[in-house]
Amino acid sequence: MKTSQIKTRRRKSERGVTLIEMLVVITIIGLIASLVAVNVIRQGESAKRTAARAQIGMFMNALGIYKLDTGLYPPNTTGLQALREKPADMANWAGPYLPKDVPLDPWGRPYEYKYPGEHGEDPDIISLGADGQPGGDGNNADIVSWSNK
Repeated sequence: MKTSQIKTRRRKSERGVTLIEMLVVITIIGLIASLVAVNVIRQGESAKRTAARAQIGMFMNALGIYKLDTGLYPPNTTGLQALREKPADMANWAGPYLPKDVPLDPWGRPYEYKYPGEHGEDPDIISLGADGQPGGDGNNADIVSWSNK
């Protein structure tokens, strides 16, 4: 009879996990998930900055072709929209120079266009970054056509 009591005790202790074990596992999973979430959010902002740089590069290429066709860059009054729609007084326009409408920056704001630019002969194209304000650091820094930073 004693052997059956020992077997019964073993079976009872081997039936499942305790509440403490469950809490430890859930805590570990929560910590891992929070670390992953922080890294994903950080990468998302980095991806937005990379997308803004790529779009500005696309605009600069299209503006170069526009200038080859017309002899000059679009004025501030028409800006980047001249890459999609023919300006009224432009005879040699051979566009559209962009396959789709001019996109907003990755933060949902229009790009700033300035011609003549303040940083060379080309137009200045600016995205104000995550905060939408001039200047800033990190994700809030401006993304500009005259610099790769």
